[in-house]
Amino acid sequence: MKKIIYSVLTLALLVTSCSNDDDLATPSEPLGAYEDGIIVSSEGGPSSISYVSNDFSTSENQVYFNVNGENLGVYLQSVGFHEDKAYIVVDAGTISVVNRYTFENLGTISTGLSLPRYIAFNGDTAYVSDWADPNNATDDYIAVVDLNSNTVTASIAVSEGPEQVLVNSNKLYVSHKGGYNTNNVVTVVNTEDNTTETITVDSKPDEMAINNDGDLIVLSGGNESWTGNETQASITKIDVSNNSIISSLAFETGLHPGLMSYNNGVAYYIVNNEVFGLTDDATTLPATPLFSVSAAYAYGLSIKDNNLFVTDASFTENSTLLVYDILTGAETNSFSVGIGASKIYFN
Repeated sequence: MKKIIYSVLTLALLVTSCSNDDDLATPSEPLGAYEDGIIVSSEGGPSSISYVSNDFSTSENQVYFNVNGENLGVYLQSVGFHEDKAYIVVDAGTISVVNRYTFENLGTISTGLSLPRYIAFNGDTAYVSDWADPNNATDDYIAVVDLNSNTVTASIAVSEGPEQVLVNSNKLYVSHKGGYNTNNVVTVVNTEDNTTETITVDSKPDEMAINNDGDLIVLSGGNESWTGNETQASITKIDVSNNSIISSLAFETGLHPGLMSYNNGVAYYIVNNEVFGLTDDATTLPATPLFSVSAAYAYGLSIKDNNLFVTDASFTENSTLLVYDILTGAETNSFSVGIGASKIYFN
């Protein structure tokens, strides 16, 4: 495990900079050791990173600030992990590059980015979805980043509102939720020549995963009733060999799931605080939930081993990370994390 030993001066600065005891590392775990644990990114403000050890014995908020003595930016959108680095995507047009184990800042990528959202990796290249001007429906793109120089070397024009990005076998899949509007396509980019094609799915595609059969599954949240043009949500399965739709399972009208996480043959999703599990071979959506979560505002979801992690987000005070045993549905742990906690990763 890689560790940083802080000077007395640094520790004194840390204590005076943090607003409450929740922002300090548990004394039993040396500050700066963020390997073998859960990383939670929070939108803010300010934006922040939280850490929880895999054995749940140690937690720390404001990790990036504690290490670097500065805040991340206005709105932390997502984090990507590649080799020994983490790439923290902030929608003010910057990506902070840090050591993934110490969170020490190594540099910033900013030129060529406008409103970046998510990042995915293919060898020495990263692909970043970018809304550009969110009021312009025709200027959205994927920024191609050379990771050796941390520079944007090309941009690939795509449809409005690119969100999640996923690399699989020299193809980049981009879900288009639609930004300030609504979209209903998944873009497929050939990473060898940057050519594109699109797959039409239901409205507001967002979360994606490659299942155990090698198929792409896409959660489309659908338009909510308040839009005046409500559409059904669905989970679509796509054959990646020819981009054809294998199946599309529609939710009942009025149900609009926004969170999905795939693990070991099951796509877990949340509807009205109830957790459902859709197996790879299912031909219909499950009628019975596995269990319920206690979140006031379930805003992030991830799975590891037999644990289901949910962020219960607050935008006025610290959020809560809830941990559930998938097999029993019991809540086993909870941790105070940052304001607007939204994404959960495993380091």
